Amino acid sequence: MERAVRFIILSVIFSVSQINCQEAVLHVSNGSTYKEYCIVYNHSWTPLSQTLDAALQYPLVNMTGTVLCNNSGVSPDVVKGKALVVMRGDCDFSQKALVAQNLGATTLLIATNTLLITPSANDSEYTQIHIPLALMRYRDFLEAQPEFGEGMQVKLYAPPHPKIDASIAVMLLIAIVTVALGGFWSGACERGRLNADGGGGESKADSGELFLYSPLKVVIFVALMCGMLVLMYFFYNVLVYVIIAIFCLASASALFSCLDAVMEKIGCGTGSFSIRSYNFSVRSLILAAVCISIAVVWGVYRNEDSWIWILQDLLGVAFCLNFMKTISLSNFKICVILLSLLLVYDVFFVFITPFFTKNGVSIMVQVALGPDASGEKTHGNMVEVPAEPQAPSEKLPVVMRVPRFSAWAQNLCGMQFSILGYGDIIIPGLLVAYCSRFDVWINSSRKIYFVCCCIAYLLGMIVTFAVMLLSGMGQPALLYLVPFTLITSAVVAGCRGEMRQFWAGTTYEVRRPVLDSSREPLLRERPTAPLKDKFADLEG
Repeated sequence: MERAVRFIILSVIFSVSQINCQEAVLHVSNGSTYKEYCIVYNHSWTPLSQTLDAALQYPLVNMTGTVLCNNSGVSPDVVKGKALVVMRGDCDFSQKALVAQNLGATTLLIATNTLLITPSANDSEYTQIHIPLALMRYRDFLEAQPEFGEGMQVKLYAPPHPKIDASIAVMLLIAIVTVALGGFWSGACERGRLNADGGGGESKADSGELFLYSPLKVVIFVALMCGMLVLMYFFYNVLVYVIIAIFCLASASALFSCLDAVMEKIGCGTGSFSIRSYNFSVRSLILAAVCISIAVVWGVYRNEDSWIWILQDLLGVAFCLNFMKTISLSNFKICVILLSLLLVYDVFFVFITPFFTKNGVSIMVQVALGPDASGEKTHGNMVEVPAEPQAPSEKLPVVMRVPRFSAWAQNLCGMQFSILGYGDIIIPGLLVAYCSRFDVWINSSRKIYFVCCCIAYLLGMIVTFAVMLLSGMGQPALLYLVPFTLITSAVVAGCRGEMRQFWAGTTYEVRRPVLDSSREPLLRERPTAPLKDKFADLEG
């Protein structure tokens, strides 16, 4: 396994370490200050320098009053050895470039009020043009003109875009930490219930948690997910606001639950007071105000890509943690059924549905990114970037988002993100949480099931990202996470001779005894009697 992972990682590094992009950077300066803007060019037609230091600097001549389809009215002495900026329209990109080149210009910038697209020409014209050609936003030029004045100097360069971005490592860290914390929290709550005073301990219903113990319930749950996804696809523009409102409420509650548990763990006092026989906790009031404020700020500024992703990820982590603590799977059989059905669900809506949709985009991707998502679009080797600010497109808050740190040129044209769905954390996390609780039931001091399942999840995520980088397309993460975690858990149980107990798990229909270090575990690590007989002995 270790050799396979090393081979995949090395293959990715050496075969796809860098890619050429159609986006580039326009560096504008006047000797004292500078600013950089987005431009789009054709790297196979007019390649640019990869670094700012290697790029040549030229004075910029403002000719936005013409479209430069011919040289009439333009003096070669004015433009020779300089960069030109002209308006888009009336003739082909190649014709403008040939006119500028014949006039002695060194660089041609075409300002546009519409889409920035990758400039192209006939095959016969490619070899005739030798000067850099790129499209820029006209509003960027209007912004730079008063700031830099007549002494405007420009450089064009296209930094290479590493395909392996640091955001992948951040996303991997968020995923594994969330899954591990969620599983650990679930196990800690289970031990707390078993050690609670009051005879049989706190019941599942009393703790406000939900559990899945029936295969029928699991099938109904997955069917509801499928129905909801299809409804989101057809009625996205309406249901998206319902989901946003639900997310604000649920994430604020989840964040409160997480912070309150942390405060309780570190021994922070509650500081209660009474008003008309009603008791209030100062700690709870402060935490509630903080959590509600964070959710409201996210709700108001949810379309501010530059920084709001931090709050979305914070709320998302809290949501996933609370979900894994609240929803319990009663046995490994339920885990197998749920994860297998959701694996089929994920693969179907990612790989199969593109054959049925009008635009050839999967329902899963369409719902996750939004049907009218503005920003950069790619069609093969062609790029489209909006020249004017677009109305914000609502997106579902169902993904972790981390900016691509090394995509400098692409981020100038529009923020680029690496994303990971909450389901890719929660669904395997439910199995990790079950393993953590099973460790508690058998009094496993080494937490063997929990640790092994976390390692399997980490390896599954690494394989997911490796396949994504090698294939150049998004992957349904559950396709790799489900086999890794399920098979690993089953192998551990089989090797320890505990498969019967691990498969059957436990139910909450019996009153469980108080556990402490001096008493027997709820499930022996290697029992010889069936599980139901053990429960009968414990009750007796």
